[in-house]
Amino acid sequence: MKRSLLAVSLAVAFGAVPAAYAQTSSTPDTSTVNAPTATDGSDANATGATRNQPAKVKQLGTIDVSAALDQSRNSLSPDTGSSQYVIDQKAIQQLPLGDSTPLNQVILQAPGVVQDSYGGVHVRGDHANLQYRINGVIIPESISGFGQTLDARTIQSVKLLDGALPAQYGLRTAAVVDIDTKSGHDLGNGGSVGITGGSYGTLNPNASLWGSNDRWSWFVTANYMENDVGIENPTASKTPIHDHTNQVKGFGDVSYLIDDNTRISFMFGATNNRFDIPNNPNQTPQFGYLDTVDFNSADLNERQKEQTRFGVLSLQGKWGKTDYQVSLGQRYSHVGFDPDEIGDLMFNGVASTINRTNRADTLQADFSTPLGESHTLRYGIYGEFERGNISNNSLTFPANPDGTQASTTPIAIYDATNLLARTWSAYLQDEWSIGDKWTVNYGLRGDRYELFRTESQLSPRLGVVYQATDSTTIHAGYSRYFTPPATEVIDDSNIARFNGTTNQLPSGGNNLPLSERSNYYDLGIQQQVGSTLTLGLDAYYRQVSRLQDEGQFGAALIYSNFNYEFGRIRGLEFTANYDNGPITAYFNASYNRAMGKRVITGQYNFSPEDLAYIYDNYIHLDHDQKLTSSGGITYSFTKTTHAGADFIFGSGLRKDGLTPNGESLPYYFQLNLNVGHDFTFDSIGTVKTQLALINALDRTYELRDGTGIGVGAPQFGPRRGVYLSLQKDFSF
Repeated sequence: MKRSLLAVSLAVAFGAVPAAYAQTSSTPDTSTVNAPTATDGSDANATGATRNQPAKVKQLGTIDVSAALDQSRNSLSPDTGSSQYVIDQKAIQQLPLGDSTPLNQVILQAPGVVQDSYGGVHVRGDHANLQYRINGVIIPESISGFGQTLDARTIQSVKLLDGALPAQYGLRTAAVVDIDTKSGHDLGNGGSVGITGGSYGTLNPNASLWGSNDRWSWFVTANYMENDVGIENPTASKTPIHDHTNQVKGFGDVSYLIDDNTRISFMFGATNNRFDIPNNPNQTPQFGYLDTVDFNSADLNERQKEQTRFGVLSLQGKWGKTDYQVSLGQRYSHVGFDPDEIGDLMFNGVASTINRTNRADTLQADFSTPLGESHTLRYGIYGEFERGNISNNSLTFPANPDGTQASTTPIAIYDATNLLARTWSAYLQDEWSIGDKWTVNYGLRGDRYELFRTESQLSPRLGVVYQATDSTTIHAGYSRYFTPPATEVIDDSNIARFNGTTNQLPSGGNNLPLSERSNYYDLGIQQQVGSTLTLGLDAYYRQVSRLQDEGQFGAALIYSNFNYEFGRIRGLEFTANYDNGPITAYFNASYNRAMGKRVITGQYNFSPEDLAYIYDNYIHLDHDQKLTSSGGITYSFTKTTHAGADFIFGSGLRKDGLTPNGESLPYYFQLNLNVGHDFTFDSIGTVKTQLALINALDRTYELRDGTGIGVGAPQFGPRRGVYLSLQKDFSF
């Protein structure tokens, strides 16, 4: 991002802040449901270190200032009109794997979230299209891969926002994963060390350190994980072949209180993941290589490595009555696929060494200004400057006109592309409180995306919350969305280079992806039943033009995107949350239908027959799942002992039938059990333990069968596994 442009943007943003206005009134809570909270009567977001840390006169001022600034930062993000599901730290610890739970598995506990292979999740019928925010700051998405970039150990609470979002949220709009991280000012001075181990060679040690000193505060965490089930098994066997993974993650947040109204912080993270690609034995080679005509598919040696690094410098505080946060950030992401050259040539007719890198520089500025007693004005800008590099170094065979192999001697083809994308966004919205029962949030958002072409859109937003009674809340909203293609998965390959080879693509169309445009409608109700039960019902409908989707095309397990000309997505979600003494429980159920018609970009990935059918007919998207459910229950016998269970259910993703994506896979049900106890020893103090049984019934189920649009291989869900976690907190 050019320095002059950055300086002008900051000057304009700060220059727009008025000096002082009157205080605003509070915003009604529009959450559809909250995940389980603490059962011992304590604050679910508090930790033992916070409750037990003795008060220090020197720190009282900085703790109060930090809490006030946290509240100011929260006022930048409205909830009005959208659907919201909150999972706090206590709820994460009650999951079978506790803080060792991958982030995608945490999100799966929310309604309308569908699990897929390679660690993917889909929210309300979108393929990906998730926006991640940490402490209010957008973290640009990484290149699609298997590993998780963010770690549950960093989370104080996480909100999944979807539906008709206010104007503040844009670009990635399937859902916003909004994470508030742990803070040294809240936790006191201390740390934690632990390890999770168990089935399939799982070893996951971790360490965290937190604290504060006068105006400084810090929280850092890191963990290493290895196991022999890094990617879903392509067979139903209990032990996959060639499926080892090594993963390293780190995260840190350091902040300094400049004065009682201003805080500067630096947030950073790094991930380095390596995967073996699991093998499917007893496959028959389709091509010959030199004098070789046989190859054992169980001996393939394909590998993939993924790296992500990000850093964000933020200035946050109050200027008069205005709350603000201005952030500069950078994210680097790399995915590299290394084939088994001989094996891939014999089974696929091509062996490609693929490297994708993407570097994104970002500027984000958000402001909130109260206007009188009834209005809160929120406004801001966002800029993103991306550089992407794609290289494909392929070996393939010459082919005859009918597509058969013409020679057993491979030829090399090299293809590389450099991408340069710019995104600019601005929004203005007003939250209007009308009496005690009505809140209206209306606004306008503008987005502009430049890559191969320039696309832009002005998007109106309207959300209404009606507090019908003290226990009944109704919300409704409309949002116009503009979603640029994910730059990091755009594949601008020169497909003509592969003509006359065994890797010649089935069709010739190579139109580049377009930005998606949609109208989103959302209506929901939340009902409090007594003080222990909360029920929610939410309906949504999305009318889409240029619907975006992604698929795995070819041997490499890397996604590429394409567009349908038309899309229509609708669904219904039900949620229930129970919290009464020692028992907490939650239940979610959802219905979804996601359809697309007429492929208009990336056509070269499709057969002519499929293109012809989809041109005239709506088809199910490959990630469409009709019925989805999740739930869990925890019983706390004492403050130190609990037992719990949770489940996920799905009616099955799509597979090919008589038509593309014409049928669904069989339903699946996975039950997980856990028990936890805190042991106290005279020598070392308290050690937290948790024993988890994943897929307790050992039910074999298939997530993918290898058919369907953009589906490259079959994948099965996890088999039964036993895992033990030990965690020791300390203070100083």
